[in-house]
Parts: sequence; structure tokens; C-alpha cells
Amino acid sequence: MTLAIETVDALDFRLTQGVWDFALERADEIAAHWRRRLAEQPKLFNGRVLMLRSFAVEGRTLRGEFIETAFADFLAWREFGFPASNALNGFSMAALRAADGAFILGEMAPHTASAGAIYFPAGTPDPQDVFDGVVDLEASARRELQEETGLSPEEVDIAPGWVIVHSPGRVACMKPMRLRLGAEEARARIEAALAEEERPEFSRVHVVRGEADLAGLVSEFVRGYVRWVWQG
Repeated sequence: MTLAIETVDALDFRLTQGVWDFALERADEIAAHWRRRLAEQPKLFNGRVLMLRSFAVEGRTLRGEFIETAFADFLAWREFGFPASNALNGFSMAALRAADGAFILGEMAPHTASAGAIYFPAGTPDPQDVFDGVVDLEASARRELQEETGLSPEEVDIAPGWVIVHSPGRVACMKPMRLRLGAEEARARIEAALAEEERPEFSRVHVVRGEADLAGLVSEFVRGYVRWVWQG
């Protein structure tokens, strides 16, 4: 997988009107795919999500436009292998690091659409991340941190700026967040929070201290980010 990584000071994303050509042109295939996936995972929900239609770095700001579509459209596009279209997956991640330097990742639970994948807290942006027409990916990262780990944004030191990881079909906007807890204490806190939820997004917490810990289902763009940080 080809990755490109760059840093920016700010994001400026807007929600605009528009049609995703993939959703329009392959509607029948998408509907059939959704029926199959729903039979496999009945708890999947076909809500509304946002796809990144255009983007460019201007100065030190990443600007772009999002359009709205159904989750079924997005899931089919992802599982069809990111076919070329007029939009892609733009999202933020809470790039969580413990006080001792270890990275904290979560393994997606079996009931989720990304079962088994290992990520930082994250989610496809949706209409609740839009404020007066602005798509606020920092608000999205803060929300996903709390929803997926039980940790409050007030418990982390949030770095200024963003690290943008470009990979096929994706623009991952990494927001570095540093916990004031060591890795094992953080793991225990998160696991306790997950145990209290009926259907937690994460089924397991992974502590990444070195290359060996990146084995398995850690997503390639997450590996790329972690290695980039280690390289300084």
C-alpha cells in the first residue's frame, strides 16, 4: 500500500450538496450487498455518513468538501475495494498515546462492520459532526474517544495541528492525543469502561510499544502513522 504523510496546522471542511456517483451508478449492487451484510450482522445500521468529495492543502490548512450518503453506500464501496469515484473516505482519529510513549489501539468488536480491525478511536463522520455547515473533525475525534474508550477528552493533552495520512481511498486526519496515564493503567481504565457497555465498539485494547506489536490486523495506514512518529 502506498502511503503519503504530511502535517498541517488546521482543517477547513464544509458540507455541500452533491451526489456520490458510486451510489447512483451502482445502486442495485449496493442494495444486494447490504442485504448480504445485514444477514451476516443484523445489528448493522444504515445511517447517514459523510464522504470527502474534494480536498487540497492551501498554505498550512487542509480544505475540502463533504457530501452526505447512506452507510450502505460507503460499506459497499469499501468492501468492493475502493473503486474510483468522485468521493473517498475522509475521517479523523484520536491518535492515542500513553504517558510512557506506548500507543493505545482498539480492536473492533464482532458486531461492527469492521470486526477484527485494529484502529485508534475513530469513525466515519456523520451529520452530528456538522456545525453551521462546517464538518468539525476534531469534534468527531473527541466524540469517538469518549464513545469507544470511556475516556474524556479532558483526560488527554491534545496537540495542535494534524498529521494527514493519505492511502488508497482514505484521507486519515490524525489528531495526536497524550494520556496522563501509563499504558497499562490506560488499558485497565478502557477495559473497565468496555465491560460496562452492552455493545462496546472495541472488544479488546492493544498496547503498541514496538514493531512486533504492529502484527495482525492493525490497519496499514495506522502502521504508517506509528512508524512515522517513531522515526521522529
